[in-house]
Amino acid sequence: WPEVMAGGRSLMLAKAKEAWEQDQVDKQGEKERYLAERIVPLRTSGLSFSQLQDLCRELHEKVEIVDEERYDIEAKCIHNTREIKNLKLKVLDLRGKFKRPPLRRVRVSADAMLRALLGSKHKVSMDLRANLKSVKKEDTEKERPVEVGDWRKNVEAMSGMEGRKKMFDAAKSPTAQ
Repeated sequence: WPEVMAGGRSLMLAKAKEAWEQDQVDKQGEKERYLAERIVPLRTSGLSFSQLQDLCRELHEKVEIVDEERYDIEAKCIHNTREIKNLKLKVLDLRGKFKRPPLRRVRVSADAMLRALLGSKHKVSMDLRANLKSVKKEDTEKERPVEVGDWRKNVEAMSGMEGRKKMFDAAKSPTAQ
């Protein structure tokens, strides 16, 4: 069984590695395709010096625009992370200020529970005490008469051959009844 698990684990790792490698290849291909769409190849051959300078100015303007956008996005990210951090701290502070009260056990009758669950329309009354078996104390006391005496006398009476004979006779008598 452990060999199967070890084999299954290595198979899962191999599959995960293949999936990861495939994801990397897909991401690289998507990146190259995106760049091919967005970036037009430069044609610098056959341009004069002034045309090359104009091309450089245009490229610098585009780079400045991209840098401004990147800076704005970074500033927004930093602001958002700061705000998230502050909100997390506020949540922790609020969580610490309010103490949950200890829960108390509440006694509810069966009828009250049914009313709460079913609403006021229920007409079934559950009197659980009516179904209990009644036991009389007098009956239980009559069944077991308890003799309280001096235990030393009882030990002395039961010691020796006479005591054993009494025990033997006492054991026989309940079966005879």
